[in-house]
Amino acid sequence: MKKTLVLGATPNPDRYAYLAVRALRRHGHEVAPVGIRSGEVDGLPILLDQPALEGIHTVSLYVGPQRQPPYYDYLLSLKPKRIIFNPGTENPELAALAQAHGIEPVEGCTLVMLSIGAY
Repeated sequence: MKKTLVLGATPNPDRYAYLAVRALRRHGHEVAPVGIRSGEVDGLPILLDQPALEGIHTVSLYVGPQRQPPYYDYLLSLKPKRIIFNPGTENPELAALAQAHGIEPVEGCTLVMLSIGAY
């Protein structure tokens, strides 16, 4: 299983980040939901700011490119194997930084990847 940080987690069940946390858990992955507002996602508390985490395999982005720069150093410091840029989060600058740090940038959709067994 791939421990996944979902950046942009929200308690709003209509948002894709919420659905991604639920789907990841249903597929047996450990999830660290990180957001800017407190609340819960599928029974998990939303972690605020830039929490100290270990063993992150994948970062799944649900934050637009204009709001990503404050997270660059944080995400790179977690040393994930990959960063998934979900639709609307594509960011060539962060993708290049990730690649330079040995992290695979993936333009894809976490929900689709899970549904077709490609996660």
